[in-house]
Amino acid sequence: MFRSRRTGLVRRLWRSRAGGDGGVSCCGLSEQPAGSPELRAAASAILKRLKEQTLCVLLEAVESRGAAPGGCVMVTRHGPPPHLLLCRLFRWPELQHPGQLKALSGCQGAGGSDNNSGCCCCNPYHYSRVCEPESPPPPYSRLSPKIEQKPLDLSDSYTEMEASNSLCITAADISDTSLSPDMSKQGHWCSVAYWEHRTRVGRLYAVCQPSVSIFYDLPQGSGFCLGQLNLENRSEAAARTRGKIGLGIVLSRETDGVWAYNRSDHPIFVNSPTLDAPACRPLVVRKVMPGYSLKVFDYKKSCVLRHHPTPPEHTDGPYDPNSVRISFAKGWGPCYSRQMITSCPCWLEVLLGR
Repeated sequence: MFRSRRTGLVRRLWRSRAGGDGGVSCCGLSEQPAGSPELRAAASAILKRLKEQTLCVLLEAVESRGAAPGGCVMVTRHGPPPHLLLCRLFRWPELQHPGQLKALSGCQGAGGSDNNSGCCCCNPYHYSRVCEPESPPPPYSRLSPKIEQKPLDLSDSYTEMEASNSLCITAADISDTSLSPDMSKQGHWCSVAYWEHRTRVGRLYAVCQPSVSIFYDLPQGSGFCLGQLNLENRSEAAARTRGKIGLGIVLSRETDGVWAYNRSDHPIFVNSPTLDAPACRPLVVRKVMPGYSLKVFDYKKSCVLRHHPTPPEHTDGPYDPNSVRISFAKGWGPCYSRQMITSCPCWLEVLLGR
């Protein structure tokens, strides 16, 4: 029997839907499994309103699992929020409320209805889950042996090496940004340094656009490709961890702060001064699961902390109140065998302008 191209696209989309049970307690849907007739009927109504070209965009995003997120998939809103339904169908069956979702930087039809057209974007890979602040990261529930380490000698804080050649390191390359100028005057809002243990690999990567992708494998877009950074005598731990970076993360500067979206298949671990409680000595490291976003730097909290610069315990190297540290796949801190960020195989230092 002859089947239209549109029918084939829809069939492939249904084969790519997420499994498991979940419930939507709002939006007029009862708690039903992801493949329930109720959810299937609501999602089918959305797909029927999409043009064939738009179905192709949605299919590419879903089948690539976000490696090629594509453009916005705009649809007229009728009834339950379309973005919630498709995110539940293709990514997170357990979603219960639109407030659990955050539109990623660059989405033109974020979440709710557009005042002019009544449309919204329902591309599930234009959204992420939001890390709940009241949820403690799971690793802190386990008791890991603490390793006694001698106090750090700041005169030997980091070994800085250029991966591609033997250029001399100048004072400007040292990542003590407590002395750094306002980056906004230089045309970029942050710089990113990539580290393997105590060795910095490559030069600082300046970020001028509102968001930047940091990844291992080259995607269709652009960004900071860590896979192109070579290093002699790379440790086995770093080589294994680099293989887990995959699509990596997206850093975005937004009105309320800096957000990190985990695009990889493994968790990332984050620490920044604004994640720590004021005047709190213990280090706070947040675990961000794949598909989740976390506000890694809060501008308002930063203004308050500027008057109370209290370096937490278990820090390594110069303390910078305008920086964020992100480790791929491996956590660190007082409840880990890795006490310091420099014990992590692969990590980023995000140096923010004031």
